[in-house]
Amino acid sequence: RFIDISEFSEIPPMVNQVETHVFNQQVEAQKIMEEYNTQIESWGPFAEGRNDFFNNETLREIGDKYGKSVAQVALRYLIQRSIVVIPKTVTKERMIQNFDVFDFSLTDEDMATILELNQKESLFFSHSDPKTVKFLTGLGKKNKS
Repeated sequence: RFIDISEFSEIPPMVNQVETHVFNQQVEAQKIMEEYNTQIESWGPFAEGRNDFFNNETLREIGDKYGKSVAQVALRYLIQRSIVVIPKTVTKERMIQNFDVFDFSLTDEDMATILELNQKESLFFSHSDPKTVKFLTGLGKKNKS
């Protein structure tokens, strides 16, 4: 669908916000977006806490090397992949922590280790399931009535 929009729109998308986190890394989708000069933006960089995200042992071990939290490692990973992140929080301390990710860099080995967490599928729903697509496209129609 992204390619259709990009190919058949007078103005192609500049940004595409898609579910992107360490468990669903959108590696191939990002390559396609780059072909169309579209910036990928992470929706749910913390996976909405699913898969016990904040206690992930891999991210914790990497974070321990840098004195950083699981969340900071995950944000840094996405940033180093040139993915825009806007993490969701209402806690001032976490907001401060989320900005404190520019004083370290992950090594190539760290990046490869985190890549292994990629499950290559949504933690929320299937975008290719016809029932789900009909439900999602129907949401906009219901709001207009």
